Amino acid sequence: GYRADRTTVVKLLNEALATELVCILRYKRHFFMASGINADAVAQEFLQHATEEQGHADLIAARIVQLKDEPNFDPEGLAMRSHAEYVEGDSLVDMIKEDLVAERIAIESYGEMIRYIGDKDITTGRMLETILAMEEEHANDLSSLLEDLNR
Repeated sequence: GYRADRTTVVKLLNEALATELVCILRYKRHFFMASGINADAVAQEFLQHATEEQGHADLIAARIVQLKDEPNFDPEGLAMRSHAEYVEGDSLVDMIKEDLVAERIAIESYGEMIRYIGDKDITTGRMLETILAMEEEHANDLSSLLEDLNR
């Protein structure tokens, strides 16, 4: 049978869902607001990340339903449930830095969730590990963009 505490796992997953939704919104804003010399390449990176975060949100929501519960998409309290903040950022560099901060927060919270779940819910654990790997890739992408812009 299912060995994890289902209520806690669903609560953690709804927080992860909120985090992904806030990240989608932030990346989308950054995509539309990106301007300046290297803006096109950076904007495309923002858009790609937004699309990938949407994929994560969908995976998480589907898993919550598999656990016989309801994914929380309510905009009310979204920022409170999210681990990452919604910060707009003025310049391209600011936007990238804000996104990098958010990715690092997501990486940390996914790591904590994976450790908490351990081997009690292998399906959820594997899903979170897949998402974590992509968040690490996003952080690397953003770090590279920052280095390129600071050259």
